[in-house]
Amino acid sequence: MAKLDPLLLDPTRLAIVSLLAAAEWAEFGFVRDSVQLSDSALSKQATTLSKNEYVEVRKGYVGKRPRTWLNLTDAGRSNLAEHISALQAIAEKARSDGAQQPRDPSVP
Repeated sequence: MAKLDPLLLDPTRLAIVSLLAAAEWAEFGFVRDSVQLSDSALSKQATTLSKNEYVEVRKGYVGKRPRTWLNLTDAGRSNLAEHISALQAIAEKARSDGAQQPRDPSVP
């Protein structure tokens, strides 16, 4: 059975990783705006994800302007898939357990 990933229990990190799963490289500003974070909050989360090898960070320039791009690593992608699988298993178990519970006729 798949296990929940402690790093992805944080909703902000889960949102970032989920967004990056749909892209090869995403510009920092796009990620920031999509997950509705401040620059500093995204920077902190990106550092945490990078230190744990979920995300790659690339810095460069577009013209003379500095830019930062984020990419989900293969390990990050695999961890996200396992985390989602664990969430689905929990939901399925709750659904099947709920179906087996006797219904109280006095509750609408």
